[in-house]
Amino acid sequence: MSAVGGTTTHRKQPFRRAGEPWTRPKGAAEVLERWRTNGTWRNVTWSHNVDPHAASTAPMPPGLAPGVERALHQRGIRDLYSHQARAFELASAGKHVVVATPTASGKSLCYNLPILQALAADPTATALYLFPTKALSRDQEEALRGVMRDADLSVGAITYDGDTPNDARRAARQRAGVLLTNPDMLHAGIMPHHTGWARLFSNLKYIVVDELHTYRGVFGSHLANVMRRLLRIARFHGSSPTFLFASATIGNPREHASRICGEPVELIDESGAPTGPRQVVVYNPPVINAELGMRQSYIKTAVRLTQDLVRAGVPTLVFGNSRNGVEVMLKYLRDRLARDQIDPSAIHAYRGGYLPKTRRRIEAALREGEIRCVVATNALELGIDIGALDAVVCAGYPGTMAGLWQRFGRAGRRRDLSLAVLVASSNPVDQFMARHPRQLISAPIEHARIDPDNIEILIQHLKCAAFELPFEPDDVYGDVPDDALREALDYLADNGVVHPTTTPAGSIYHWASDSYPANNVSLRSASWDNFVIIDLDGDRTIAEMDWRSTHTMLHEQAIYQHEGGQYQVERLDFDNHKAFVRHVKPDYYTTAMTHSKVTVLEQDQGATLELSEVLLDAGLGDVSVIEKVVGYKKIKFHTHENVGYGEVHLPEMQKHTTAFWLTFPEDFVQSQPEPRAVVVDALRGLSKAMHVVAAVGLMIDPRDLGRALGSRSEDEGPPSKGQGPGFDPTIFLYDTVAGGIGLASRMFDEREELLRRARYLIESCECTEGCPGCIGPDASSDEDLEAARKQLVLGLLDAVGVSATH
Repeated sequence: MSAVGGTTTHRKQPFRRAGEPWTRPKGAAEVLERWRTNGTWRNVTWSHNVDPHAASTAPMPPGLAPGVERALHQRGIRDLYSHQARAFELASAGKHVVVATPTASGKSLCYNLPILQALAADPTATALYLFPTKALSRDQEEALRGVMRDADLSVGAITYDGDTPNDARRAARQRAGVLLTNPDMLHAGIMPHHTGWARLFSNLKYIVVDELHTYRGVFGSHLANVMRRLLRIARFHGSSPTFLFASATIGNPREHASRICGEPVELIDESGAPTGPRQVVVYNPPVINAELGMRQSYIKTAVRLTQDLVRAGVPTLVFGNSRNGVEVMLKYLRDRLARDQIDPSAIHAYRGGYLPKTRRRIEAALREGEIRCVVATNALELGIDIGALDAVVCAGYPGTMAGLWQRFGRAGRRRDLSLAVLVASSNPVDQFMARHPRQLISAPIEHARIDPDNIEILIQHLKCAAFELPFEPDDVYGDVPDDALREALDYLADNGVVHPTTTPAGSIYHWASDSYPANNVSLRSASWDNFVIIDLDGDRTIAEMDWRSTHTMLHEQAIYQHEGGQYQVERLDFDNHKAFVRHVKPDYYTTAMTHSKVTVLEQDQGATLELSEVLLDAGLGDVSVIEKVVGYKKIKFHTHENVGYGEVHLPEMQKHTTAFWLTFPEDFVQSQPEPRAVVVDALRGLSKAMHVVAAVGLMIDPRDLGRALGSRSEDEGPPSKGQGPGFDPTIFLYDTVAGGIGLASRMFDEREELLRRARYLIESCECTEGCPGCIGPDASSDEDLEAARKQLVLGLLDAVGVSATH
């Protein structure tokens, strides 16, 4: 831990005794006591003590290689936790295993130990490790190489990703016993060239898939197909590997792991690791505008609570839900703690977009204890070893219960009291959790859902598989039925992508195109084509940004925030994927304004809700979602005032996905006594409430679900002003990942229940006019209409026959 100190000097405040070091609380327990006595506790809606648990251990397995046992002893490991011993037993017997235990329970040893034993018994054996991020691969490589070296194993471990130099790539192909990589590199950089990796694939004994819970939705569906291709290549080279999965707590670990690998999997979900006492606190910032239901900034509240912890010497991790939010909190913390003479270098941010060298420098400093506080996005939810932390502050609910407990689990790796604080934002789901905090321990953990047989994804990977190896008559592709596989291959043959050759045993399908299919398949919903960010003053690359985020964070005149500094975007070279920035010292940051338009492409199912005389049309089908960044706001630091606007001129972003929609007849809207625009705004409020209850009911991150209000048909005009003709207002709830992951169909099936739960949410909310926790505040300046808005929404639901569900 770095010492308190720095070069910044401040004017002395002799009477401010609270700031003197000897009057400050020390440790998490004293900070909690200070909060209870200074008024902070007034806004705590829930406090819960998680009891400590003693360790459940087992002796080292008989027959463990002496070198491996010696390497473990050098690390202070003389016994195994019960779940580690069980994982070793099953893996050694060739069973596929998923270990789903809490953060910091020693899951890494569950897969490392059987692999180390296999390498000691057979130096020609190989293992493949898959991690969702480069940082995790590097972190595990460092730890694994140390153990292998101390165990006197003759084989090496190497990370193979986009940052790996050419000479190291050759060594990986020729000599590595353990290859650590990510799904993207396996898909596009290794499997298409599997003949050059014959040593790896012919001796492949184990495949490790870490952080299994992150592979959901489209990414997970792609990974399942990558695994189908991987097993096909392994069979070709004569190996039959065993899968070892590690996951944070999710609702369906066995089922999810089995869908990823296509085979039955054994589950280990009872942890034998000890845990210290933990205090969980839900903090709802005070209301500062009762009429609008607006609360104090959750960003500033999280900073204030974190400042208390850091000043008390509590190593703290702060989670933000966006890159901008993380950088803003970093600036605020450094500004505030500089008054306490705490060196700004002791407070760091960690998020996507940092260059590899920057990431590794921060990770090393975290492990060495040189950093007192780190502000991070979900990049640090994963199992990167960052040493001992005593407190976690979540600025906003991360969207899922599993994600929240994964974040909370980063603290308390020692036996002392740890603190986990959730600071609720004005977001509706946050407010739902603040009002019903017992959900945090009573609600079921979300399921990870994938659809590997999604036809678009399946066809893409069949192309890649055909490029890698011809499809023989008796070939199998995961658990895809034979008739479905032949039908898909015939479709590719009809389109000239593969060429069928008839044999007595059946058709053999050869790749017939001159293209390289893996290059055209991105496993993640975002594009591979990152933009690089170049500092004009130093003529150097300082960061990178994914394609979609570039639209909102790197448009010209945007303030790009990096490691606590601010850079203004001077020029965005969109075609060449470069953003040129210059270091500035503004008193504001920027946030983009986006507009979404949904158009129905094809309706798959339709239904009529006959709950009253007013009939509502419900639909399910394929839609086009067009998003465009239309401008940006300038937000003043610390006060969060809006101090200006600017225009943005960038191309639209378009994707096809699936949606559920609900249409209110225009005649019904026109029959209301309120002006049409007011009724349409009330329906917009209803869509907000439906979005909240859908996200909670489906147990998903709210960001996985988009919402819009518009018309179903593109040729119908926008809503007209006044009492003139308009369109039939339609509420859309759609999957935000391209292609969809099945959320829309579940909402369509539960459409009546969805409306009833939305009504209950609105009725049970304590506000009088509508607030961010239910239908959102009214944007108009008419106080009479504003006061009646919530009642209008309830009145519309009465008119269409929707009663509440408790």
